[in-house]
Amino acid sequence: MLMPSSFRFEVDDRVGLITFSRPGKLNAITFEVYRELRDLFFELERESSVRSVVITGEGRGFCSGGDVKAIIGELLSRPMPELLEFTRMTCDLIRNMRLLRKPVVAAINGTAAGAGAVIALPADLRIAAPSAEISFVFTKVGLAGADMGAAYLLPKVVGLGRATELLYFGDAIDAPTAQSFGLFNRVVPQDQLLDEARTWARRLADGPAFALGLTKELLNAQLNSDLVNALDNEARAQAVCMQTEDFKEAYQAFMQKRPPRFTGK
Repeated sequence: MLMPSSFRFEVDDRVGLITFSRPGKLNAITFEVYRELRDLFFELERESSVRSVVITGEGRGFCSGGDVKAIIGELLSRPMPELLEFTRMTCDLIRNMRLLRKPVVAAINGTAAGAGAVIALPADLRIAAPSAEISFVFTKVGLAGADMGAAYLLPKVVGLGRATELLYFGDAIDAPTAQSFGLFNRVVPQDQLLDEARTWARRLADGPAFALGLTKELLNAQLNSDLVNALDNEARAQAVCMQTEDFKEAYQAFMQKRPPRFTGK
């Protein structure tokens, strides 16, 4: 498995922990971070030692977006084909996060701005500290608010009206506001944030991996599905899950009055 050099990655009890590690720059990301993060999420699909993922930042920031000198200054001198190569790479990161059939929990410890906000967006669950702020700042620097899937995913999370406001103005919203919008699932004290995120990730890692992966797959597929197709997809998915060992184990555990021991099979 890829071991990145531009951020920290460790595995503990089947939970993979990704930590952005440039605290002096509020974890602003570089070309290398983009590439390694894209590749890691792709490889995690086949990594059996990891059943769920937590992504967070070191210090006061989750991720403040692209590094102004290392990325933005460099992009100003690139021709269109190279710019498109870069923007497609950033979109590949979001695609790999959503296509990973394992739960991803974002632990938002501070500022999440620009690309940092969009990296938090495709996580399955988002837990934040009270000091966290999130902003989709692209229009403030002359770019489209539709970046890295934001115009697709954000309306699905907060609704079209609120997504339009956040993408048009690019203003930061605090943690309580983000929670009221449904953008953050939970806000917890700063010193409990990582423990809470790990607890959620560990619960999911202990859960029925096949069923959770299929749930995520259908959540993706049905973002634009009609009711009839959605019902058919869910019927077929549930019939498949009824053939798994985890489904049998859940029944046996209930009958024996003990916690289930899921294996993902």
